[in-house]
Parts: sequence; structure tokens; C-alpha cells
Amino acid sequence: MARGSRLARVAALGLLGVLALTGCTPNNEFWRWGWPDGITDEAYEMRTLWIWSVIAALIVGFAVWGLIGWSVVMHRKRGDELPKQTAYNLPLEIVYTIIPFLIIAGLFFFTVVTQNRVQERSADPDVTIAVNAFKWNWQFVYADTTGADGEPVNTVGNSDEIPILVVPTNETVRFEVASADVIHSFWVPEFLFKLDVIPGNENGRDNVFEVTVREEGAFVGRCAELCGTYHAYMNFEVRAVSSADYDAYLAARESGLSTYDALESIGQSGTATSTAPFDLIDDAQRADG
Repeated sequence: MARGSRLARVAALGLLGVLALTGCTPNNEFWRWGWPDGITDEAYEMRTLWIWSVIAALIVGFAVWGLIGWSVVMHRKRGDELPKQTAYNLPLEIVYTIIPFLIIAGLFFFTVVTQNRVQERSADPDVTIAVNAFKWNWQFVYADTTGADGEPVNTVGNSDEIPILVVPTNETVRFEVASADVIHSFWVPEFLFKLDVIPGNENGRDNVFEVTVREEGAFVGRCAELCGTYHAYMNFEVRAVSSADYDAYLAARESGLSTYDALESIGQSGTATSTAPFDLIDDAQRADG
């Protein structure tokens, strides 16, 4: 009974220690345990869950390894006499049934909390962008803008041009994702998040998510759903810029400038820098060769 109580106290103290430390999540390559850094607030939430899940797993692992080592040393063979046989240590069995349940319940709780945070939608996002996927490229439409043609500002990719999705940093950006044909998947690796783009909305699915980007730069985006012959060619680029540059970019687009010229006007490269268009002919010849 005393031994079981000690084990329960140690497990409880370990769990409390982990919970106390969650407010101070480390962020370096060692403590991330292979998890990417990410560039959004939502990515930070997922990284935190991953780090502390691994730490919890290691605590359990070290406890089990320690008990195994203790059993090997303390109950090693000391002679030919058969050791005393015992069974049905009810308090101990209760302890090692309750502890795994508490661990699973804790992991489930924090997973749900993180999932709700990642999928949370604000009542009034700072920016709303419609993402339209089609075989085999992307269109990005900026809501609440009016271009020279009277339509909302938009960028459409083609076989020769990677579409660039310009977003501001430190603002809440809502993506409203739709597909014109088959199921695609909107994926930016640095967001640590992807969302299937399901055609229509007959099943009641709402293809909407939000992020707050904290780092400027150019980041490749991909379709993560096998959507047909040229699925692998369906890349795009996210260009994260300051809020002032984002406003200047939209103003330039509304005045009639192209995506290329508008980006150049704010000191950005007018073409994608994180990925490049695939040459269908050369790629096919290389594959045949």
C-alpha cells in the first residue's frame, strides 16, 4: 500500500511539474524535437502541444525504464530457491490503471484546447482573402478591394507564372477556401496547417481558417491532395510583408498595376522566389529518359 501511494505521489508531482512549466515553452531545435518552428501564432500553439507531449512521454518512459531497472536489480536471481510468489496487489493495480487514464485525459484536454485555438475564428478579421483552387493552379481574391476593372483585386496563376499570395504580418488574416472542380488542399508548410478544399458546400462544410503571421518573407505553398495529372505542379507563394507594404500593394493593384509591378513598387520581387514554374516539356523528357 505504501509503495503504491509513493508511486501515485511521484506521478502527481511529475504531472504538476509539467503543467507548471507549460507557461515557459522553450523554442530551439533541441526542445522542438524535430517539430518545425512555424511563422504564425497558430503554429506556436501546435509547437507548444508537441513539445510538452514529447516531454510527458519521456517522463513516462524514464519512469518505466527506472522501474524495469529497479526490478532487474532488486529481484535478480540469488540462488536456486524459488522466490516468494505474490499476486493481486490491489492498491498497485488501481494506481497503474488510474495513472494512464489521467495521462490520456490530460493529453486529450490539451489537444482539444489547442485544436480549438488553431481553428478559432474572430468576429471581425483584419483581412479576408478568398482562395480558389482549380486544376491545376490558384486564384487569390482580396475582399473589400476594387480594381481598375471594377472587380475585386485578384491574382491568378498559370503554367508560366507562380501566383503570389500577399499577406500582412501581425494582423488576423482569414482565408475562405473553395474549389472549382475536385478536392484540393491548401498547404503552407510554415503555417504548420493545411485544409482540404472541398467543392461546393452541400455537406455543410465551411472551408475557412485564420492565421496571424509573425514573420516577413517568402514561403512556398502547395496542394497537398492528389488532385490529378498536374497535382505536383500546383505551387504558389505566400509573400508576408509589413502592414504598411500590404496597404501600399493593394493600393497599387487597385490603381491598375499587375501583381508583378505592384510588388516591385513596394520593394519586393515581382516573381516568386521560393519556388519556380515547372517546365512541362523538359520534365516529361527527363522522366522518359
